[in-house]
Amino acid sequence: MKPLKNLARYYVDLLVKLGIARFSILLALALVCFSVLLQVSVSLVLRGEIENIVIIRSVFFGLLITPWAVYFLTVVVDQLEESRQRLTSMVFKLKDMRARDRELNVELQENLRKLHQQMEEREKAEVERFEAIQDLENEVYQREKTQVELAERTALMRSFLDASPDLIYYRNTNGEFSGCNKAFEELVGLPEKKLVGLSIYDVYSDDCTRQQVEATDAKVFQYNKELTYEIWLQYPDNKRAYFEFRKLPFYNKDNQLLGLVGFGRDITERKVYQDALVKASQDKTTFISTISHELRTPLNGIVGLSRILLDSKLDEYQRKYMQTINVSAITLGHIFNDVIDLDKFDRSELELLAVETDFHSFITDIESISGLMAEQKGLRFELDRLSELPHGILVDATRLRQVLWNLVSNAMKFTKEGGVSVNVSADFDNEYAEIQFDIEDTGIGIPESEIDNIFGMYYQVKSGKDNLHAVGTGIGLAVSQEITHRMGGEITVNSELGFGSTFSVSIRVPVVKLGYESEPHFYSKSSLRIFMVEDIELNITVACSVLENLGHSVEVAMSGEEALAKFHPQDYDLVLLDIQLPDMTGFDIAQQLRRTYKKLPPLVALTANVLKDKHTYLQGGMDDAISKPLSVKAIYKIIEQCIEGSLHNDLYLHSGSLKEETLPFVSLEKKSIASLDLAKTEDEEGVLDKEMLNAYIDIVGSQLVMNSVVMFEETMPNYMTLLNLYLESGDDENLVSEAHKIKGAAGSVGLQRIQQLAQKVQSPEEENWKRSVGKWVTDIDQVYQSDINTLKQWLQQKG
Repeated sequence: MKPLKNLARYYVDLLVKLGIARFSILLALALVCFSVLLQVSVSLVLRGEIENIVIIRSVFFGLLITPWAVYFLTVVVDQLEESRQRLTSMVFKLKDMRARDRELNVELQENLRKLHQQMEEREKAEVERFEAIQDLENEVYQREKTQVELAERTALMRSFLDASPDLIYYRNTNGEFSGCNKAFEELVGLPEKKLVGLSIYDVYSDDCTRQQVEATDAKVFQYNKELTYEIWLQYPDNKRAYFEFRKLPFYNKDNQLLGLVGFGRDITERKVYQDALVKASQDKTTFISTISHELRTPLNGIVGLSRILLDSKLDEYQRKYMQTINVSAITLGHIFNDVIDLDKFDRSELELLAVETDFHSFITDIESISGLMAEQKGLRFELDRLSELPHGILVDATRLRQVLWNLVSNAMKFTKEGGVSVNVSADFDNEYAEIQFDIEDTGIGIPESEIDNIFGMYYQVKSGKDNLHAVGTGIGLAVSQEITHRMGGEITVNSELGFGSTFSVSIRVPVVKLGYESEPHFYSKSSLRIFMVEDIELNITVACSVLENLGHSVEVAMSGEEALAKFHPQDYDLVLLDIQLPDMTGFDIAQQLRRTYKKLPPLVALTANVLKDKHTYLQGGMDDAISKPLSVKAIYKIIEQCIEGSLHNDLYLHSGSLKEETLPFVSLEKKSIASLDLAKTEDEEGVLDKEMLNAYIDIVGSQLVMNSVVMFEETMPNYMTLLNLYLESGDDENLVSEAHKIKGAAGSVGLQRIQQLAQKVQSPEEENWKRSVGKWVTDIDQVYQSDINTLKQWLQQKG
């Protein structure tokens, strides 16, 4: 089939190549030849010979059939060609269809892939949707479960809050209540539904309570931290209870402030118990002070009379007995000091009052009394000054004397034979002195195992058959060590059993120049015109008494506005300006005066604060500054430094060349330190500023001082009412201001203890001020009347 197909293709290709004419001729020749050849072959086969006719017939037959064959073949070829072309066209179309089919197939595959992908995505989406529905259902379930649990917890929490005896409430930033517990409902007499939305002004009827609540709220919001305070609150049935409140801010999850939460605990019973403890402590203190006062009075008589008798003619036995009486009374007095200091240790109220002390006289006093005691016991006593000693030091001489006396007394107590020696040495310059006392005895000594325990309270060493260590109270060394530590010093001991002991006391104290070493006398030919600005009447009375009795005239203004209106620089020689006034400060007045006038008299600041550095006052417009209450020495110093140059010859600094009767003068006499003055009762020690009072009395007399004390006594109740009100309301600014007034007034009449307590109250910058200020105010309230009575008794004795 394939050869035939190839032959046909060849035939058609030849026809197309040669054309019809050529192909017809060629076909005719081929047919003639084929016919001749066929006839010849047949004739030869049939007849065995070839006839000419056969050839002619073959040629004729070939020629005859050629046109028909050509036509037929031509038609066939045309049809074939046409068929071929159609077939070719169909092949091309088929190719196109196949290409299109491939394209469609590719597109179909892509569509199938996309459809499959979409089906997968849809299936995935369906799965995700199903899972989301499941999650949503779970979330709804969990939310419902959480809401149920939250409701249960809320109910449980609410039951806890309502069951709590403590007050619990919360308010928003506008000060409106947002909720509370049952205990708070009972306090205010309102259910929570009615309480919500109300302010403190709608709930609390007492103005003092409102002020304290409002002030503490403001502090919580201002400082953004919790606050604890105490307050009295009243129930609807008029029952009052004392609460300790704790307030703190609270926030939402975005850290936005929503308001504050308050927790209040009824501590009325604790308050009553604390008050009872305080009263018991006060009663104990009063008892100790009373006993001390009552016992010191006869002791003072015993000491004084025994000293007088010792100076008289006595036989040997009488002198020995009298020395024993004298030393025993002094010893008993020092035991009282230890007991009183022990009570102060318990109340954390022992304070050291450093004063200018003649150290040489101090050592001489120790030497004389110790020698007398050693003589009475038949012991040897020596006091050696191993180095040069400073003449004046700043120290609490009473406490230092107490420490040394305890050590010397112990040394003699535990020494049967031999003696006691005291070695004093000092390393000092113009500012400080390092002083050491070594008290050495030849007594029984202390066992090494007991040395670490001897400074314990009430501890007594047990040693030897004589057991001398058991003699005594067991508090002397403990008190001495505590006092020495508070002086910044140290007590050390070196001892060997049977060979004596050495106690060493080392302290570091400031070196001072004693005022009476070369004290000048001041004289004034003319009266000074003094303008004083002061707002406390008692301070005015005291200052005017001092200044007028010195021969000066005083005009007073009680406010800054009044001072600026009254003042004319040509009318005055000196201006005294109080720093804290109702309407402005002394600095404000000084600066205003300097802006207004070109020439001014000296401006001197009056301050109730401890005067440590004058630089601040000079920067504020002052020429100088002095502390209240006014002292004669301070006034004369101001006259010397500020006035002398401007008044030319009106004032003279005199050293003794002028006759005293020609000019009025005040002489500052030397005041010695009485080491054996048992008349300084515990009630007066630390309570009165005797140096100031003595100078005040010398100038104005005892009666005017007594009048000032009475005025102070009349004003103190009002001061204390305001002080307690500001303390309860948390008004620190007014609390400090009122304490400053009390400090100035107390200082003006020499009430040193009240002045020191008021100084603490007016110093909010000090550490632990917030925690201790309530106690200090209470202390002032409790001691001021007894201190006033002590001062009155002292003045009566002076008068």
